[in-house]
Formats: sequence, C-alpha cells, structure tokens
Amino acid sequence: MTRRNIGAIILGIATFIAIGYTIKKYVQGGEIGFNEISVIAILVMIFLSSVTWGKSQEDGITPEEELGQKITDKSSKISYYALTLFILVIIGAEQLITGTTNVSMLIILGLAMVTLPFIEFLVARKYQ
Repeated sequence: MTRRNIGAIILGIATFIAIGYTIKKYVQGGEIGFNEISVIAILVMIFLSSVTWGKSQEDGITPEEELGQKITDKSSKISYYALTLFILVIIGAEQLITGTTNVSMLIILGLAMVTLPFIEFLVARKYQ
C-alpha cells in the first residue's frame, strides 16, 4: 500500500467524521456555521489533492512535471468557470425563492466574471 493510499484513507475517515459530526449537530438542533463548513471543505480539498498527486515520485504524476502543470492549468480554468456558474445559479435560485437579490452575491458574481480576464491581462503584460 502506497503512502498515497494510506493518506487518502486517513483523510477520508477524517472527512466522514467531520461530516457525521455536522449532521449530528444539525439533527440535534444545533447551528451549522463557518467552522463546520470550513473543516469539511479543507478536509475534502486535502483528500482530493492527496488522491491526485500523492507524496512521492513513485506514487504517480507530480505537480512539478509538465503533465502535472498542464493538469493544474486546465483544472484551474474549468474550476473558475464552474465557480462562476455556481454563483450565478445561487443568485437565480435566491431570486426565484425569495423574490429578492442579495447585493453581496451580485458583487461576488461581478468580481468572479472579471477575475480571469484581469489576471490573464496581468500575466500577458509580464511576458511582453
């Protein structure tokens, strides 16, 4: 069993414990807040990263390799578009459900829409 598998198993168990605790807290009438959501998100993020990249050369592709960099670049752009779409869907759902629009979410959507072109502009300027 490789270190990647051992790490993934440990992080998977920790993630299920955090999710189980959060569900238990919700069922018992507790409030789910920033801490619960953050811990679950961080554990899932680390779990997926360990499954994807592992810890050593023999575990597979590393982020430093050309293929690893290509995977990172492509997944970054896809995740940017997915996040922007998620924000748009949340704004639309809120509009349908409550009949109001959250101004903070609209500002976040606007920032999300201009982030990629702005960063591309800055990187292009660096190479010119």
